Amino acid sequence: MRREHRLRYILKEGLPDLFYIWRDELENVFKDAGVLIFFFLVPLVYPLLYSFIYTNEVVREARMVVVDPCDSYLSREFTRRVNATPDVEVVAVCPDMAEAKKMLDEKRAYGILLFPPDYSKDLHEGRQTTVSLYCDMSALLFYKAFLLAATEVSLEMGKELRVRNHPSSTDKMDQITVDPIPYESVALFNSQNGFAGFLVPAILILVLQQTLLLGIGMLGGTARERNRFHSLVPVCRRFNGILPIVFGKSLTYLSLYAVVCVWVLAIVPRLFSLPQVGEPLTLLGFLLPYLFACIFMSMTLSGFMTSRESPMLVFVFTSVVLLFISGVSWPEAAIPPFWKAVGYLFPSTPGIQGFIRINTSGASLREVAHEYGVLWAQAGVYFILACIVYRYQILRSRKMILRRYRSMKVRRMSR
Repeated sequence: MRREHRLRYILKEGLPDLFYIWRDELENVFKDAGVLIFFFLVPLVYPLLYSFIYTNEVVREARMVVVDPCDSYLSREFTRRVNATPDVEVVAVCPDMAEAKKMLDEKRAYGILLFPPDYSKDLHEGRQTTVSLYCDMSALLFYKAFLLAATEVSLEMGKELRVRNHPSSTDKMDQITVDPIPYESVALFNSQNGFAGFLVPAILILVLQQTLLLGIGMLGGTARERNRFHSLVPVCRRFNGILPIVFGKSLTYLSLYAVVCVWVLAIVPRLFSLPQVGEPLTLLGFLLPYLFACIFMSMTLSGFMTSRESPMLVFVFTSVVLLFISGVSWPEAAIPPFWKAVGYLFPSTPGIQGFIRINTSGASLREVAHEYGVLWAQAGVYFILACIVYRYQILRSRKMILRRYRSMKVRRMSR
């Protein structure tokens, strides 16, 4: 009976505290223009901005200059075929490398195709030759366009030259000679080989984490600035434990970001025709621990923010780093173990990996069980840390109040 009475008492006292905290935190959010910018304006604008930037998916008509000292039919045919591809536009044929480099320096071209003087002679005599490609590596997509175009043309012309130099008895034998094992390249899940379909889903997930970090951090910094004792939780009301505070605040952020997630992860990808093949219920089940992990991590770190500006100084620069160590823009196998460990301190790393597999590749929760489990583990650890931080702040406030009360009492007695 005692346990039943105690549980009933906790529920009776704890639930009103939880909803009081939820309502109070909602008021704090909507009263603070800076927090509204991070919670609503940034998630509204940033996905649109990145999607507009990469909406073309692939680079077309990348400008290339050709240096052709050979000036033969075969070198001109190679140049013509490269220029005929949709990815490359040959803007000039220069007599030497000096002029071509000058065009690269002036940004009139981004790549150089160099033929050797004996290009045609070597091919006619059955010797191997080399066509050199020089690229401006400040634009990796141009490099990709030049490399793919030059490779495809060299393979195609190589087949034709092989048939011409070693004719067979029938057309079928010629085909077997130049292409003994036919192959077909099929791009799975990202049929356009586009940059937006590859990178933007990762950015969308990262935006959720970073805006929560900045918004909740700003709320924590504001609370400490306005509180007389510069603590995170002002002791203006006695709550029945620390759990109503942590759960009440997290319920506020979760309810707000349920709406934000619909815009960021459902509407924006549909507006720009980004890959979306995942089951909605699977995505919902995966996003729940991701949001909890982000919220509790943000609440934990907000306890160390001493001013409103602190989150912007501490967290903004981490966006690019977290994108790299997530294993999307840089291969996960090439990331050093130390940075892999650092990446798993943040929910964005398993969140990005799992979301892309579900949303872009159609994976199930069972197929992303590792990332799913890591997110729940992060949510549990950061929940405990958030409770510790808030408990420490409450005890600190009470000690400072008690100290202030004793000093006032001493002053009165001395008078």
